[in-house]
Amino acid sequence: MALCSAAFCSVNFGSNSRLSVPNFSRPDSFRSGVVKSTAFSSSSSPVRRLTLQGKAKAFAADNSSPDTNESPDVVCFGEMLIDFVPTTNGLSLAEAPAFKKAPGGAPANVAVGIARLGGSSAFIGKVGADEFGYMLADILKQNNVNSRGMRFDPGARTALAFVTLKDNGEREFMFYRNPSADMLLEETELDFDIIKEAKIFHYGSISLITEPCKSAHVAAAKAAKDAGVLISYDPNLRLPLWPSAESAREGILSIWDTADIIKISEEEISFLTKGEDPYDDAVVRKLFHPNLKLLLVTEGPDGCRYYSKEFNGRVSGLKVDAIDTTGAGDAFVAGILSQLATDLSLLQDESRLREALKFANACGALTVMERGAIPALPSMKAVREVLLHFSTLAIDVAEILFNNETHVADS
Repeated sequence: MALCSAAFCSVNFGSNSRLSVPNFSRPDSFRSGVVKSTAFSSSSSPVRRLTLQGKAKAFAADNSSPDTNESPDVVCFGEMLIDFVPTTNGLSLAEAPAFKKAPGGAPANVAVGIARLGGSSAFIGKVGADEFGYMLADILKQNNVNSRGMRFDPGARTALAFVTLKDNGEREFMFYRNPSADMLLEETELDFDIIKEAKIFHYGSISLITEPCKSAHVAAAKAAKDAGVLISYDPNLRLPLWPSAESAREGILSIWDTADIIKISEEEISFLTKGEDPYDDAVVRKLFHPNLKLLLVTEGPDGCRYYSKEFNGRVSGLKVDAIDTTGAGDAFVAGILSQLATDLSLLQDESRLREALKFANACGALTVMERGAIPALPSMKAVREVLLHFSTLAIDVAEILFNNETHVADS
């Protein structure tokens, strides 16, 4: 039996149980490669059906969203999928008694994260013309993410990922995409106008693994670069998706010098440098290319490090009880990009950049306190409240230490 909502689905597997999915609004049929041209059955859904003869072709989201006439500040390119997260930590996939279905995919997480924080964002990518694909499109619309660059493929399914959660909240992945719709996005399906009009264009590396999506990715990045758009890159290493470790390393580094802002983790530094110390500034500087404006290294609960041509430093994180770390890095990226989209001059002002990174750390911390990626992404109100709480706590601790020191001195 499945207990479902737009955000989650709790799926229980028993010896006689079947996996069921909600009946989200969808086209009536895709018989013989023909998509009928009729009104979509849900007024809230952004999907539009087109009449296609012969081979089934991908089609676009409905452009009736209220934000589609405005150019979003941040455009996120790549995959959007369904994460199945165990309801119990510390168990293997085979041992897990139930899973919660949560929308995810790193670029989509960032787009929703920015919108939740009050920013303007768009998502470009492809999902299947199936129940999960339409559900994901609805979630983008519900979160005020511009989806005019989203495409639906009648010939491929929306990607699925089963995520195991260890006792410490860290993850292991098993993917279902052979191929999934996100891998089949073509250059001819790109909305170049929305890319060129953005302030920031953000992507990961998963879209570089296979064709035709790889060529679409390269073309989109070139269009953004040529238009003077700031390029943001989070490699988001997922080794099981690559043919080999070496192909992953080569693929990730193939577009490294294109980016203006790069966010990486400690594990990714070790991987890209073939085992060198990720805590050594000299090692990190090897990854700093001449045109890079900002290199960010996330350290989980310990916060982040930042490197520019003029300065570098560390911003402490917020200590919270982690339930699920899925999407924490994406929440961090959403936090910093939402701040930069408001004022790109932060890149030249270390003091203000540190405040923006403190904000981004809070976004990541709040996300690990709930299961799933998109469902856990925080609002601006939540981030401000947690920053105020930790700021007040820090003041209280400082006052206690001061009083203790004064007492010792007086005695």
